[in-house]
Amino acid sequence: MRAFLVFLLFGVYALFARWYYVCQIKHLCDEEIKVEDVRLKTLRLVEADTVILEGYDQFAFDSTNVRPRMNENNSAFLDTIAAYLKLFPQKNLTITGLYRNNEDSLKVGFYENIGVARAAEVRKLLMRRNIDEKRISLDYQRTQDSLLQEPLLFNILSGTPEEFEIVQFSFTNMTFSDANFAFDSDEFKPGEPFVAYADSVKTYLALNPEKVLTIIGHTDNVGTNKYNQDLGLRRAKSARTYFKDLGVIAKINVDSRGESRPAATNESDEGRQKNRRVNFVLE
Repeated sequence: MRAFLVFLLFGVYALFARWYYVCQIKHLCDEEIKVEDVRLKTLRLVEADTVILEGYDQFAFDSTNVRPRMNENNSAFLDTIAAYLKLFPQKNLTITGLYRNNEDSLKVGFYENIGVARAAEVRKLLMRRNIDEKRISLDYQRTQDSLLQEPLLFNILSGTPEEFEIVQFSFTNMTFSDANFAFDSDEFKPGEPFVAYADSVKTYLALNPEKVLTIIGHTDNVGTNKYNQDLGLRRAKSARTYFKDLGVIAKINVDSRGESRPAATNESDEGRQKNRRVNFVLE
């Protein structure tokens, strides 16, 4: 028993001696464990088939976070984009935010998916560089890359009319998809992002009674043009009823573009889903 106690005391002494040497003499215990921030240098700024900038570090996002983890190279990239947009005031920018399959159910603020929310956060960084919000539209895209190594795409748009309608995703020009409607139905079943948006719009219109809300319905190209025009209008009217039931007394206009103004290709499921949308414009 005595021998065991001696052995135990020796073990405690040895641990203490090692702690004292490593922590008190070498001062290694307080050092943070540094994780190497390795990023692909594949970030580009593209206009049609022309690459304007390339070779920059990709932005990085921590899990489920919409704010980018910035480094100096990212800041330099945004500085250069801002300078380019100021040099060519007739050109605009689209930022596409990507999101993973396991992030499909994540909603952030007014946005229906985390991809748009990530793009919106980067738009804020460009707005701080004195770029008008109206010059920066947003888009989203699902990615199969579980590591999200390339989370953002940047595309310059010229002043000429585009093949697809540009979607703003801003408070005064917000878009929600058909996730708020059953397929081929005008019954409005708003999700959490829309409920949050509608509550803010109600407050905004109460404080700005001279403002008018216009609701515009859009569809994909499945079905006849006449049917889609009517479906878009019925959906806009359903959304108007929601605002009226919420207690909004401001003027609300409704309109439909049917299938005439697609926001994306109708040749894919994701594209058609982007086209089945309702647009809310505050003017």
